[in-house]
Amino acid sequence: MTRPGGNGRVAALLVGVAVTMGALAWAAVPFYDWFCRVTGYGGTPGVQAENLSKVVDEYVTVRFDANTEARMPWEFRPKQTEMRLRIGETGMAFYEAYNPTDKPVAGTAAYNVAPDLAGYYFTKIECFCFTEQVLKPGERVEMPVVFYVDPEMLRDRDAGRIRNITLSYTFYQTELPEEQASLSPATTAGYN
Repeated sequence: MTRPGGNGRVAALLVGVAVTMGALAWAAVPFYDWFCRVTGYGGTPGVQAENLSKVVDEYVTVRFDANTEARMPWEFRPKQTEMRLRIGETGMAFYEAYNPTDKPVAGTAAYNVAPDLAGYYFTKIECFCFTEQVLKPGERVEMPVVFYVDPEMLRDRDAGRIRNITLSYTFYQTELPEEQASLSPATTAGYN
């Protein structure tokens, strides 16, 4: 024999568990992104407003890589394949994106640094990846990334010998902002 209200409590408990699991699943992606940015885990570089590091007489070569996800119609490539700079020195590299379609296309870039250990010491000051990009039909743009490798890397027992780093971007197509999605290609000339 069941107790009065026993089934109701079990049902409420199960609903509570389901809601909690849903909330945790919803928060997992932003939490993981935050965790990677703070710790450099998985090769995620840091972000900083300016370079306050001391430049040292050790060099690092940064290689640049560009990709697009399957449904992104853009052509996307680095303007240079690599750059050699002193550790602590601010570098600026450019990527080029081209929209060969007859309609505006929006995109967001995800980025990574390899080897993973270097991600903690690779800091971006300015980057096109911080905001969504919208290219008009036939538009070609150069997009800068300003960065440096923190000299603290030299003190890290594991990362201190790294002298080759790859900065990789992948552009993903996103939904056009509502005000642009309703405009015809001829009326989007003022947006970028």
